[in-house]
Amino acid sequence: MDSRQFRDIAGCFATGVTVVTTQDAAGLPAGMTVNSFTSLSLDPPLVLVTIAKTSSLFDTFMQAGGYAVNILRADQEGLSRQFATKNIDRFAQVSYRTGVSGSPVLDGVLAYFDCRVVDRHPAGDHVILIGEVVDGGLNDGHPLLFYRGKYTHIPGAP
Repeated sequence: MDSRQFRDIAGCFATGVTVVTTQDAAGLPAGMTVNSFTSLSLDPPLVLVTIAKTSSLFDTFMQAGGYAVNILRADQEGLSRQFATKNIDRFAQVSYRTGVSGSPVLDGVLAYFDCRVVDRHPAGDHVILIGEVVDGGLNDGHPLLFYRGKYTHIPGAP
């Protein structure tokens, strides 16, 4: 199967949109848009994200002791696009607080998991980053979704 066909088929699975954040070795905030996220275990509470080996933030996430998964609301497409753009200050005009893990937790997101890294697993052109949830929270709203290469939302949701 070629990579285009694989992407087209995988794109039929609607995903939520997240911004995964951490801090770099100098203590500065770092983050990027990620839709490869899932819950993994209830006991202990574990989640995972996958980081492409070609990502500009790959080394930052591989050295990080923690990360936060910020689950975006339906009206936060702009935030998703900002954190997907290269060579800009992704945190410009973005309000956040420092979470328990030391990672930025973005203000106004639908929900978040704040995690301590417990394992990393190479997998093809990505690394699976497993985190134990040390904190989290949620707000009212509807999720931002990604389906067949486009942003979307739940029909009838604002």
